[in-house]
Amino acid sequence: MPDRVALYLQDKHDLRESIRFVQYAESKGFEAVWQAESRLVRDAIVPMAAYAATSERIKVGSGVINNWTRNAAVIAATFLTLDDLAPNRILLGIGAWWDPLASKVGIQRRKPLQAMREVVTVVRRLLNMERVTFHGEFVHLTDVELDVVHGRREPRHVPIYIGATGPKMLELAGEIADGVLLNYLVSPKYNEMAMERIQAGLKKSGRSIDEFDRPQLVVCSLDKDRKKALDNARKLVTQYLGQQPHIMKASGVSQELLDEIHQILTWPATEEQIERAMELVPDDVVQMITASGTPEECRAKVREYIAAGATCPVLYPLGDDVQAMIDAFADGYSH
Repeated sequence: MPDRVALYLQDKHDLRESIRFVQYAESKGFEAVWQAESRLVRDAIVPMAAYAATSERIKVGSGVINNWTRNAAVIAATFLTLDDLAPNRILLGIGAWWDPLASKVGIQRRKPLQAMREVVTVVRRLLNMERVTFHGEFVHLTDVELDVVHGRREPRHVPIYIGATGPKMLELAGEIADGVLLNYLVSPKYNEMAMERIQAGLKKSGRSIDEFDRPQLVVCSLDKDRKKALDNARKLVTQYLGQQPHIMKASGVSQELLDEIHQILTWPATEEQIERAMELVPDDVVQMITASGTPEECRAKVREYIAAGATCPVLYPLGDDVQAMIDAFADGYSH
């Protein structure tokens, strides 16, 4: 069997172009496409519906929606609808969102673990076609079910993946989710900590690591011109160093570099600030937390993430030639 591989799309490409990438990835044996919903730019659900309607076999996941802005019952109804479009091909990826974006739109992310636990529990029960009464701290349902009158009444097979980065959320994923969607812009070394926390959660649920899927987002900047590939990735890495220093620190980026970049970047960062800060980020930091460079270098880096516990790389194409990246991983990447 060829190695598992999946595609990750954000908002870089025109949506109709993204549909073509998904169809091409499907033709090359990719198992899934995950659609981002990170910054306040592109909703995940509309592209997911487009991919599901224009493909035959590839799985379609949210990578990730958040558990704050959509009511738990609405999440369940939305994913039931997607499953109607592509039965047994839909994956629900859900994460805890991030600040300052959440607070800027009026959401206080208090008790993120409790909120996630309640949402995942209720969404799973609803998709299992149960009638649910649930009164938690964040989720309140009284005698609610997915009221299917026309169509399939049977329980829906929609695996729930928690997009987790911090140790406590990783542990919660191991306890209550079907899988974890591991973050990008982390080093393979970060995965060692992640696996320990996931194992601790799995112990609570009485499951083994083999029963628990662990796809991982991996930034992939691939180009025959190595310098071009690294510079493409450096821009994204620089923005994350400024925006998400906790992720960067978890991967072993020095506090000194984070402080230097923080002095230049505000949020949201201007193009000029990013260009200036990029000059501070060395190649080795770029290659520590991304799969960047020639096709051979990208494949080798992805193998490091797999060796460190990921089950399926979910490749985020940063280069201009997305088909070239798909081709580089299409026939397995053991070569």
